[in-house]
Amino acid sequence: MASYVVATATLGRTDRGEAAGHWRHRAKEALENGEVPVGCLMVYKDEVVGKGRNEVNETKNATRHAEMVALDQVLDWCWRSSLDVKSVCERIALYVTVEPCIMCAAALRLLNIPVVVYGCRNERFGGCGSVLDVSSADLPHTGTQFKCISGHRAEEAIDMLKTFYKQENPNAPKPKTRKE
Repeated sequence: MASYVVATATLGRTDRGEAAGHWRHRAKEALENGEVPVGCLMVYKDEVVGKGRNEVNETKNATRHAEMVALDQVLDWCWRSSLDVKSVCERIALYVTVEPCIMCAAALRLLNIPVVVYGCRNERFGGCGSVLDVSSADLPHTGTQFKCISGHRAEEAIDMLKTFYKQENPNAPKPKTRKE
């Protein structure tokens, strides 16, 4: 629990519950839009500067994971606020419902995000230890290692994932029949 307190130091005490509610809301929004229910927010000095949900099916772009959407908002916020992206990213905490995939973990590492708090593990594509540990591996010239804290509200994230995978995916390709 102490490591969670350290990770949430970027959030004011009264905002922690609200923050968890917000990332869940983004995941629910993704689910309602036929997306894998992943939602996140990025917090810098008690301010949410990026929030995202999966938009892969909606945009037909496989890179539009929640973390990438939020990172784009952080970059825009830095530009509008005339702040140095590197300095801001070094002080951001990411809160996400599901362990970031390998692609997203690599992006977080390249931008020097120091801490990621996530709900449930991603046993198929996880980049914070479930499949590959991009967060703490010795990878020269690839940004800095970052701390991962897992299990925060994991059951809620798992329940949303179960709901998604029980329903029919309208975006799945039509099965092809073989000609005999």
